[in-house]
Amino acid sequence: MNFNINFFKYKYPAFLLSIILVGFSISLFLYKNLNLGIDFKGGIMVEAKFSDAPDLGLLRSKIDNLGIGNSEIQEFGEPRTILIRLEKTDDENLTQETIISKLKDNLATDTDYRRVEFVGPKVGNELKIVAFKAVLFSLLAMFVYIWFRFSGWQFGLGALIALFHDVISTIGFFSLSQIEFNLASIAAILTIAGYSINDTVVVFDRIRENLIKSDKKLHELLNLSINQTLSRTLMTSITTLLALVALFVFGGEVVKGFVSAMIWGVLIGTYSSIFIASPLIILFGFKQNKNES
Repeated sequence: MNFNINFFKYKYPAFLLSIILVGFSISLFLYKNLNLGIDFKGGIMVEAKFSDAPDLGLLRSKIDNLGIGNSEIQEFGEPRTILIRLEKTDDENLTQETIISKLKDNLATDTDYRRVEFVGPKVGNELKIVAFKAVLFSLLAMFVYIWFRFSGWQFGLGALIALFHDVISTIGFFSLSQIEFNLASIAAILTIAGYSINDTVVVFDRIRENLIKSDKKLHELLNLSINQTLSRTLMTSITTLLALVALFVFGGEVVKGFVSAMIWGVLIGTYSSIFIASPLIILFGFKQNKNES
């Protein structure tokens, strides 16, 4: 399928939209913050299956009266399966074993405890640092790779800005939706970054080919390259989205946070590879003739 869309006609509206999106995402992160999971915040998470669907209000009241710290209770996939989150407490007498024992003694005897996870506050803080480093180093590594592969810092910087755009807007998505942010969320962000850079590399590779064999003006050449790769970009995005939607519907509560972020990431990554990364090459002063650079 051949396209002939003048994408560069919309570069400034796209830049404005992206600036608003990134600014909104940063504001959400600063004022609403992330709904940090046990991985980062520390505490205990218990997945329990009851024989009959419990009354969440009564269950919450019963757990609060145990004196084991602040709790969050929600259905998990079905009414009989409940996810209990207990925040870390400074009471040294409340060990992990004591808390679990109190829960089991006061809840229904036929309750099936499917999962019990515990993360100490020190481990949670260490995971925050490691997660931040993982995202930062991956972005920098991609920047260096693009720079050397395409022999121009403009390509590397354009790709890096598009990646930051995708990562920050995804963090904004987590802040807005208040989906639990845990290690799976970090995996989603890194996967989104990889997906986005793959789309960008495909477009950049076509730009490099056209630079060699075409005498068109640079903005026409970049526009041609985007159109030539558009069918591939759209087909990849659509098939990926179909798989993600199926996983969202049938995969259960455990993967919903990861899949939701991935759906957003595929959409925003496709947008940024077309409207952000390529136009930035011209904005940063890339020249067709090396003598002009």
